[in-house]
Amino acid sequence: MGPSAEPRLRPTPLQEGPHKQLHQRLQRVRQRTEALIAGLEPEDLCLQGMADASPPKWHLGHTTWFFEAFLLEPHLSGWQVEDRRWAYLFNSYYDAVGERHPRPQRGLLTRPPIAAVLAWRRRVDAGLAALVGDLPHRPPAEAGALAALLELGLQHEQQHQELLLMDLLDGFSRNPLEPAVDSGPQGAEAEWTRRTGGDAAARGWRSHPGGLVAIGHDQEDPCFHFDNEAPRHRVWLEPFELAESLVTNAEVAEFIADGGYRRPELWMSEGWAVVQARRWQAPRYWRGDAEFTLAGLRPRPPGAPVRHLSWFEADAFARWAGARLPSEAEWELAASGPGDLPMAFGLLWQWTASPYRPYPGFAPAPGAVGEYNGKFMTSQFVLRGSSFLTPPDHARSTYRNFFPPASRWMAAGLRLARG
Repeated sequence: MGPSAEPRLRPTPLQEGPHKQLHQRLQRVRQRTEALIAGLEPEDLCLQGMADASPPKWHLGHTTWFFEAFLLEPHLSGWQVEDRRWAYLFNSYYDAVGERHPRPQRGLLTRPPIAAVLAWRRRVDAGLAALVGDLPHRPPAEAGALAALLELGLQHEQQHQELLLMDLLDGFSRNPLEPAVDSGPQGAEAEWTRRTGGDAAARGWRSHPGGLVAIGHDQEDPCFHFDNEAPRHRVWLEPFELAESLVTNAEVAEFIADGGYRRPELWMSEGWAVVQARRWQAPRYWRGDAEFTLAGLRPRPPGAPVRHLSWFEADAFARWAGARLPSEAEWELAASGPGDLPMAFGLLWQWTASPYRPYPGFAPAPGAVGEYNGKFMTSQFVLRGSSFLTPPDHARSTYRNFFPPASRWMAAGLRLARG
C-alpha cells in the first residue's frame, strides 16, 4: 500500500450553491456504483466471462483510478498516489498515461482484494470532496475547468455502472446454475417489467418531411455532453418514417421461424460469417421460450421489446421486414422534435445505420482525456437513446453510444425506419 498522507488544503466548508451540488452529485454517483455490488459474493467480483467484459472489482478500481490520475494527482496539492502499480492494473485504454494489464486477463487480478479497493475509493472520495471544497479559492477559469473534468469523471463512472451490469449478465449467463444478479423488487429487471408492462405499444409510424436539419450538441447549451456529440452541424435528410415502437420478441420469433438465421441473403457478408462461426440461432440470451436476465431465467414476454441484438441481427431483421435501420440524424431529429418519440429512452439502446465517425469539425480534448472517444471512431456503429440499465440522468437526445457490429451483450434493440 502507498502513503496515506492527507492533502494539504485550506479548511473550506461547502456553501450552498453549485459546488455543494457538485459534491452531492459526486456522493450519489460513487455510492450507486458500490450499491451495484452489494448483493454479490466475493467470488463474483473477479468474474470475467469474455475478453470484452471486465470484472466488477475492476470497474470499481478503474473508475477510482480515473479520478486519481486525471484530477487528484495533477490538481490537488499534497495528494500522493495510493500505489503506482495500480495504474497498470486499472488503466483501460489511455496510452498517453502508460502501459496497462491486458484486458482479457482482468479476471486474473485477485489482488488487490476488494477491501483494499474500497478503502482506496474512500480515500479518493475524500480527496475529491477536498478538491470541490477548494474550487471557490481558485481562479474562475481554473475552477470551471476542474468542475468540468470532475463532471466528465462522473459521467464516465455512470457509463461503467451500466457496463458492470452488462458484464455481470454475460458472466452469470455462462453458469449452468443460472444465478441471478438481483431478483428483488428494486432490481433492474423489476424496473424493466414496470416500464414495459410485458407488452409494447401498437405499431405506428411517425413521418418527417426531411430537409436541411441540424443535429449534435449546441455549444450554447451549458448541459454536459461528451466531445463526440459536437459540434452541431447540418445534415440533409430525405423524407422518412420511424416506427413508434421497438421491435418485439414476437416479431423476432417470426423472423426466426421464417429462417432468418439461415438465409444469407438477409445478412451483410461479415454478419453472415459471424452467424456461421458463432452458430447464432436467436438473440443473445434466448433459451427456448425463456430468456436469461439479471433476475435469472424468466419467461420471455412476446410483446416486450427484443433485446441483446447485434447490429448484424438488427440490420438483417430490418431487411426481412421490408424496412431499414434509421440513421442517427433521423433518430435524433425525431427524438428531439415536437412530440416525444415513444420508447426513445429508458428501455433499450437502439441501433442505427450510421457508422461511428467524427462530426464535421470534431476536435478531441487535449491530453490523455482526448483518447476518451475519438480514437474509437472506426469499425463501429452508433446506438441512440438509453436502456433500462442506464442511470436515469445519463440520457439525452444527442448521446452517441457505439459498439462493434457483432456485439450483443449490451441492452440493445431496434426501431425500424423506412423511406
